Amino acid sequence: MATLTIEPTGDTVEVAEGQTLLDACLRAGLYLPHACGHGLCGTCKVSVLEGEVAHGAASSFALMDFERDEGATLACVATIQGDVTIEADIDDDPDARRIAVADHVGTVSKLEMLTPDILGVWLDVAGEGVFFQAGQYVNLSIDGIEGTRAFSIASSPAEANIVELHVRLVPGGKATTHLHEHLKVGDQIRFAGPFGRFFVRRSANKPLIFLAGGSGLSSPKSMILELIGQGYDQPITLIHGARRPHDLHYADFFRKLAEGNPTFRYVPVLSQAEPKDAWEGETGYVHEAAERLFAGRFTGHQAYLCGPPPMIEAGIGALMKGRLFERDIFVEKFVTAADAEKSVRSPFFKKL
Repeated sequence: MATLTIEPTGDTVEVAEGQTLLDACLRAGLYLPHACGHGLCGTCKVSVLEGEVAHGAASSFALMDFERDEGATLACVATIQGDVTIEADIDDDPDARRIAVADHVGTVSKLEMLTPDILGVWLDVAGEGVFFQAGQYVNLSIDGIEGTRAFSIASSPAEANIVELHVRLVPGGKATTHLHEHLKVGDQIRFAGPFGRFFVRRSANKPLIFLAGGSGLSSPKSMILELIGQGYDQPITLIHGARRPHDLHYADFFRKLAEGNPTFRYVPVLSQAEPKDAWEGETGYVHEAAERLFAGRFTGHQAYLCGPPPMIEAGIGALMKGRLFERDIFVEKFVTAADAEKSVRSPFFKKL
């Protein structure tokens, strides 16, 4: 074991041989900014003030030679050689809970097709359960498939012994195909978590807008259940987009939730409604429905976006056009190795 010291907070973490700086911090409940986890995007870049590190599989584009010479490294792939002190850009958010990442084993207690291509998976976690902040996700390890897969937690943090996941079938996706076709009640699944920096900044005490597309409903479901359960008294609007009525999972659940909670509004939106659907609700895309509902003005709100990249991009554009800016817009992002290699971070925004 060696000791890692993080400045400017002064926190110390014990690091095992071969363990990355990022993994050691997350498992100690200390959050370092990160995204891809593969040494490709540069989000987790830190400065080494004292000691020696091995840079591991850091990309020469994410960590250039001159940066290495100046003492920079990527926490997600770097390992330490003896005691090390680093300086990191830590966002000390007052609404963030300090929860250590841990390994878990869950037993499948229920499986249900929520839509034609979204499988609901309920995992019963023995012992103390999984403690997480609504909006966070877990990484599943699937037997026979390399790497892990990220899925947002859809259940409320109040149900610590049950983890609900929504698994959309990705055409050609080995992991999601395996889960859809082979997972059975009684099977055990290994996973680690919680991960992520997607949570409600409730201390701002603002009206909230959730924009969700397809299986992106998972995190908003967890967040809204927690907010209502804790008596959040500001207006909450959930706008959920799908193609057809059968693609709207949990629609009846949210309608009943809205009937019993005057501060909560549920707005389903269909992008490909057909005449035989006899649909009388909102049509088009999520951001278009939001613009109509709020008359194009979002000032004074906070917005949380979860869904496919085109939906998120269109949503951010509509919100900013309606005078809502970066400090009040929060986005759920899973960055794979492939995503990191082709993505370019905005030079204007820190977190979007």
